[in-house]
This record gives sequence, C-alpha cells and structure tokens, in this order.
Amino acid sequence: MSTVSDPIGSGLITSLARPGGNTTGLTLLSTDLAAKRLQLLRELVPHTKRLAVLAYWPHQPTSLLFGEISDAAKKLDIQIQLHKAGSIDEIENAFESMKREGADAVTVQQNAAWSNYLKQIADLANRQRLPAIHESSDFPSVGGLVSYGPSRFDLGRRAAFYVDRILKGSKPSDLPVEQPTKFELVLNRKTAGALDISVPATLLTQADEVIE
Repeated sequence: MSTVSDPIGSGLITSLARPGGNTTGLTLLSTDLAAKRLQLLRELVPHTKRLAVLAYWPHQPTSLLFGEISDAAKKLDIQIQLHKAGSIDEIENAFESMKREGADAVTVQQNAAWSNYLKQIADLANRQRLPAIHESSDFPSVGGLVSYGPSRFDLGRRAAFYVDRILKGSKPSDLPVEQPTKFELVLNRKTAGALDISVPATLLTQADEVIE
C-alpha cells in the first residue's frame, strides 16, 4: 500500500511498527496534519471562528480525522461542524447547510470516492464564498483555494523500496509501515483573489506551488 489513510482502523495492519499479516508499505496518516491545515486556514482567513468539516460518511478514517481536527480546533478556539456526505447531491446539501450555519471556512476530507468530484467541490465552496483546504494538490489545480498534504510523488518513490525488499525475500509483516515525511503546500492565488483573501507573503514563500 502507498496511500492508505488509516490502515490500522481499516484492519489492514495491527500496528505501524509491526504490521503483521501480508500488508505493509506507506500510510497517509500523520497526526499533526489536521493542526497544520487549521493553522494555514487561520493565516489565510484570520477571522475564522467556525470551521465546517466535509467528510465521507462511509469512510473508516472519518472518525480519526474528526478527532484530530477537534483537538486542534480547541487549541485555536475554533468551533467545528461535521457535515457527512456520500453522493454529490449530499455534498451540495452539505454546502448549503455550512453557509446557513455560519461557517467561515471548510476542510475537505481526502478520499478516493470523491476524486471525480474535486472540481465540483471547489466550485461549491467558491460559490458559497467558503475558503476551502484539502489534502490533495489536485484540489487547488481545479479551482480550490489551498491544499496541504503528503507528497504523492515521494510516497510512490518510497513504495519502490518495499517492492524491492519483498521481491528479495523480506516478509511484509517484518517491514514497518512508514508515515509521510515530505509535505506540499499548494495555493491558488486566483481563487484567493476571487474570495477577497490577501495571501500573506510568508505563505507565498512557503508554498511549493502557487497557481496564478
């Protein structure tokens, strides 16, 4: 595996250090990501007091994600609203609820089921004038405001290490699962302008990519 959000909660492995069974590789799991994304949103939208969380309701890692965001939000005195959705119709309804409930920004959960909906989600967020952050760099590429998450290129490169070890006779159960070590910040400056957001110079210098 190379991009699994919660391999322990999903039952694929027993622990990161000793996965057991016949599965190993890399996980997207990183405990400080939720706090970092909230920090980035606060820098972009300093007045953020209410944060909506758009989560995929059948997804196993949703409870883990929400717990991490809740802990991070308390430290920043931010109230959070969980909006669970599955289909695109439910996503549209969720955005209407966010605006109605006074959300200042939204963080969107990464999951494969919504891969084809990224542009629609970005458009919905922009239409409701909700600054949105996502894990995947594909999100700002299709009009979303910002993304921060593990480098998929780096994860793919590290996956080759596991393939090599297993082909040479190592047992997957003996190879510890790695967490990401390289992260990417991508900003869509055009979207920021449309939302009347002035991107701080410090974020522009930190960004791995700025979409104009």
